[in-house]
Amino acid sequence: MKKIVIFGAGGRVGRAAVAEAVRRGHAVTAVVRDPDKYAELGTSDVLGTSGTVTVVRGDATDAESVAAVAAGHDAAVNASGRLDVPAEEYFTSAARALVDGLGRAGVGRLLVLGIATTLETSPGVRVMDDPQFPEEYRLFSQGHVAEFELLRATATELDWLMVVPPMDLNAQAEATGSYRSAVGAVVGQGRISHADLAVALLDEIERPQHRGVQWAVSH
Repeated sequence: MKKIVIFGAGGRVGRAAVAEAVRRGHAVTAVVRDPDKYAELGTSDVLGTSGTVTVVRGDATDAESVAAVAAGHDAAVNASGRLDVPAEEYFTSAARALVDGLGRAGVGRLLVLGIATTLETSPGVRVMDDPQFPEEYRLFSQGHVAEFELLRATATELDWLMVVPPMDLNAQAEATGSYRSAVGAVVGQGRISHADLAVALLDEIERPQHRGVQWAVSH
C-alpha cells in the first residue's frame, strides 16, 4: 500500500484518480479548497474497497500548504486547475509550490496533468503551433508549456512526470482498463475515459517507467 496525496481531488480527473487509487488498496489524501463540498470523497465513492480516503483543505500553489498536507506520503498527483486565474500564472505557481513543498515533505514522486495541445504532431511541430489554432486556447496551452519548462529547470531532486490526456477526455467514454502511450507526441484515437486516465496515473505511481517528460496516453 502506498500513501498518495491528490491535489484537485474534487474535479473529474481528481475523483477518478482517488477512486482508482482506493480500488488498488492505497491510502489517499484528497486535497480540495473546501472540504465541506466534497465530503462524499471519503464515503460512498469508496465503499467496498480496501483503501482509505481522507479529505483535507489545501492549496497546490502554496508551498507551506503542500508541505503540510503531503508529509508522510509516497507520491503526489496534481489534477488541480483554476479558470479564474491566467493559465501561465496558475500552473507555474503550482509547479513552484509543489517542487518546494514536496521537497520539504520528503515526497519523491510527482505526477502533473498536461494538455494535448502541447504535444507534437510531427517532429518540432505542436498542435498549438497551427496558425488556425484559437488564440485563447493557445494562451491556456502556454500555461502548461511554462509549467513543463519550469519543472525541467527546477525539479532536479524530484522524480516528476507530466501525464497528458488526449483532446477528448470524457467521463462518459467507455472504461477499458487499458491505454496507449507515447513520449511527447499525439498517440492513439484521441480520446480516453477519466477512469482509464486514472489507470495510467496509478500505473506510473506503482511502477514508474517515465520521468521528466510529457507522457501522452490515449485509447
